[in-house]
Amino acid sequence: MEVVIRPADELAVLAADVIEAQLRKAPNSVLGLATGSSPLRVYQELIRRHQESGLSFARARGFTLDEYVGLPADHPQRYRNVIAEEFVDHLDWPAEQVQGPDGSAADLTAACAAYEQEIKAAGGVDIQLLGIGTDGHIAFNEPGSSLASRTRIKSLTRQTRRDNARFFDGEISRVPVHCLTQGLGTISEARHLILLAFGEEKAEAVHQLVEGPVSARWPATVMQFHPHVTVLVDDAAASRLELADYYRQTYACKPEWQGL
Repeated sequence: MEVVIRPADELAVLAADVIEAQLRKAPNSVLGLATGSSPLRVYQELIRRHQESGLSFARARGFTLDEYVGLPADHPQRYRNVIAEEFVDHLDWPAEQVQGPDGSAADLTAACAAYEQEIKAAGGVDIQLLGIGTDGHIAFNEPGSSLASRTRIKSLTRQTRRDNARFFDGEISRVPVHCLTQGLGTISEARHLILLAFGEEKAEAVHQLVEGPVSARWPATVMQFHPHVTVLVDDAAASRLELADYYRQTYACKPEWQGL
């Protein structure tokens, strides 16, 4: 696991560099897309590169991490709509090449199994962007999730619903109780995981992710088993890291050709 502690705007550029390099090398790459505030700067940087230097997504595939259950198709907080508005609609990326779990399916269990098969049929995810919740969840894998879990139905904790209420006019009662989410086992099969975290409210979760024991209590700690993980955090999110100086030194001394 590589930990990079830099200002948020610089971290967004670093993440975009990795994605651009992947697309230049393999235009038909498969990208894992996260919603929420953490990846927004990365998406904005990639949009800029598409508009100014022709970075193309035309042959890429995309898979989102999760989806609320029960929101109508036109709801602005349906994650399929969020990722389109914030990212995909600004690119040359055909909408049908970006998929997400179907939170409005009549048979949610079958929809989850189908989504797993779609990811597998695409060859798996090359780069997966991730954020982290204040309780250590990634995607909607809440504390207590199996470290080997697959795409499934989950109940959201009150803390997650409270954190996400800001997207629903501050009203927790309007945040759905259930979701579909890629499992921790599904996420772990991506070839490169890039997690972004900003702000002091994420500091404890980042500390547990990087330096804590692997535990279902902090679901993101499953990433400690992964061979290629990049954790991009600002000073505030890194404030609980006991080895922060070491991570800074390691990154400062890293050969330029090595990349993330």
